[in-house]
Amino acid sequence: MKNGIVILNYNDSENTSLILEDIKNYKILDKIVVVDNKSTDDSVKKLKKYENNKIKILEAKENKGYAAGNNIGIKYLIKEEIIDNIIISNPDIIVTEESIKTLIKDLENKDIDCVAPVVKEPNGISRGWKLPTFYSEVISNIPFLRRFEQMLLSYKNEEYQSDLTSVEVVKGCFFIIKKEAIEDIHYFDENTFLYYEEIIMGHNLKRKSYRTMIDNRVEVIHALSQSVDKSVNRIRKFKLLKQSQYYYEKNVNHMNIFQLGILRILVLLYSFGLEIERLLKGGK
Repeated sequence: MKNGIVILNYNDSENTSLILEDIKNYKILDKIVVVDNKSTDDSVKKLKKYENNKIKILEAKENKGYAAGNNIGIKYLIKEEIIDNIIISNPDIIVTEESIKTLIKDLENKDIDCVAPVVKEPNGISRGWKLPTFYSEVISNIPFLRRFEQMLLSYKNEEYQSDLTSVEVVKGCFFIIKKEAIEDIHYFDENTFLYYEEIIMGHNLKRKSYRTMIDNRVEVIHALSQSVDKSVNRIRKFKLLKQSQYYYEKNVNHMNIFQLGILRILVLLYSFGLEIERLLKGGK
């Protein structure tokens, strides 16, 4: 079985270089692919020095978002390198070779198609979550109720007591998926630019009866030094999030017209509130 990893870079060569230094000698990895998502800095020049028989640097012709960028690397691994298991990783991830080995071993089970570790972040941990419901989506658009959204989508702590826990969605910053599964769901859905990619993938995997797991024995560190925070302001990120949310609910989850209408109204009210807040702070 051959294993490959895709790392998506956008104006973040510093973190991408750090992860390459960490993983370049991992024997469990047969191929490392970095996709530069049309960076506006000198990322490509800096990353090209790492290119060798094991590490490939690909350049996207245009920045069409997280999903499209990762798909470039995924398709390269499948078509050019004949890879069996594909790892998706952010540049700002710290992961040991032993952790990857454990997750790969999980995939030897024919009943497991996608697996992720416990993700440790500065503000807590992520161990996967449930697919959104109409009620959770409504709450996500009401500022003073948003803190309850996580409660609706989280699994109970006792469900994480075994080695493996079945979940519907895993965090997109690091996971491993079998080639057959990602091909069958036609890769990442490229109709979103940012946000909801892992939710759409989770929905499509569940629809096709593929099984997604969290390995509670394995941890990776997500530093959260995201290039998107450097490049996209708060209002723009909110708009991208809500565009992705609406696409998912309309075209993937197939909400009815009444539910979509409520979602639209709440998003407009939320947007209006953010704009007023921005103006009160001097238009920044």
